[in-house]
Amino acid sequence: MAVLPSKPAPFFANKNRAFWNLQFAGWGGAMLLRAVTAIANGQSLDFMVPLAIEIVTGFSISLILSVVYRKLINRRPLVTWGVTAIVLAIAVGIYAAIDGWVFMLYRPQSESSFAAILVGISMLPFTLLGTWSALYYAINYFLQVEEQTDRLERLEAQATSAQLAMLRYQLNPHFLFNTLNSISTLVLLKQTEPANAMLTRLSSFLRHTLISQPGGKVTLAQEIETLKLYLGIERMRFEERLRTEFSIEPAAAHARLPSMLLQPLVENAIKYAVSAQEEGARISVAARLVGNRLRVTVSDTGPGLQASQMRPSLPLAITGEGQAVSTGVGLPNIRNRLAQAYGDDHLFEIRTPPEGGFTVMIEIPHDSAGAEEPAEPQPRISGNSPSPSPAAQIAKRPIGTQA
Repeated sequence: MAVLPSKPAPFFANKNRAFWNLQFAGWGGAMLLRAVTAIANGQSLDFMVPLAIEIVTGFSISLILSVVYRKLINRRPLVTWGVTAIVLAIAVGIYAAIDGWVFMLYRPQSESSFAAILVGISMLPFTLLGTWSALYYAINYFLQVEEQTDRLERLEAQATSAQLAMLRYQLNPHFLFNTLNSISTLVLLKQTEPANAMLTRLSSFLRHTLISQPGGKVTLAQEIETLKLYLGIERMRFEERLRTEFSIEPAAAHARLPSMLLQPLVENAIKYAVSAQEEGARISVAARLVGNRLRVTVSDTGPGLQASQMRPSLPLAITGEGQAVSTGVGLPNIRNRLAQAYGDDHLFEIRTPPEGGFTVMIEIPHDSAGAEEPAEPQPRISGNSPSPSPAAQIAKRPIGTQA
């Protein structure tokens, strides 16, 4: 027989119901304990009548205390504890007075005065109501701490999402400015056909990227498709000077990463490798799984970090001589996005050998898209990228609220 999966609801999910469950369980347990003790000590069964009156009295007084405590719990500590002590003393006095009156009715032959009886039995009401009060405050303070922790976690998650969105939106004008500048250059050179083709591809690229969630993730295959759209735009400008190579393991193609994470790396390579050399350069993108982590490298055959060509858009980069390079706009965005998405559980490494070339390596936890993800066009595993095509897919109150 099939068993339906179920998830037990937290005990305090409904605070009002939890209060009544604890109330009946607590006072019922007290009555049971007193009854068992009385029977064990040889008391007659008619002792159950005054015992029931005693428990009902304590139950009723605790309901009144819950109303008072609910109004005191969020006051200043001096007010809360001072008024609580006074109210608890009054409640214990009333409880003891009722118990004493019932005791005199139950044992009229007793020679003890009412005052003596009152003093003799006051310890039990004090113990019961004192314990009840301590548990009331302890449980509600615990629930308040839990609620504040949950609220803080939600706020942190919202802040992280907002930060990711801000960093992602920062890329759009940065990329758009560079692309429109290229189109403007083509127009000034009266190369209308390449300019029109670049505008068409820019439209496809923006339609492909802007529909994705700013703080969301895409598969590596989708990210490569976006890169090819971008490279198609830049190839209109650099032609044969821009050479690309992709080497993506099939197992890594379904891994997920923040959207538009690799585009600034390729844009940086075009700016400092392809554009800076008359013969252009080759840009290589490789990805593979290393254990339970995804490793992606973007490299170029440019001059690297030579003294004459520092890359101002890099985050803190270390040259072969151990010199640090200052940060700029584009690539620090990647480091910030990785920190927001993965905390310290990521690697962002820059390598620049003395003979030239430049490599950025990113290593993040492997997060597979799974079988439920919609199928996307798979990138070519190796070789130069073909001309890109437009993409088609582009949710406080204390327990005891009865009064």
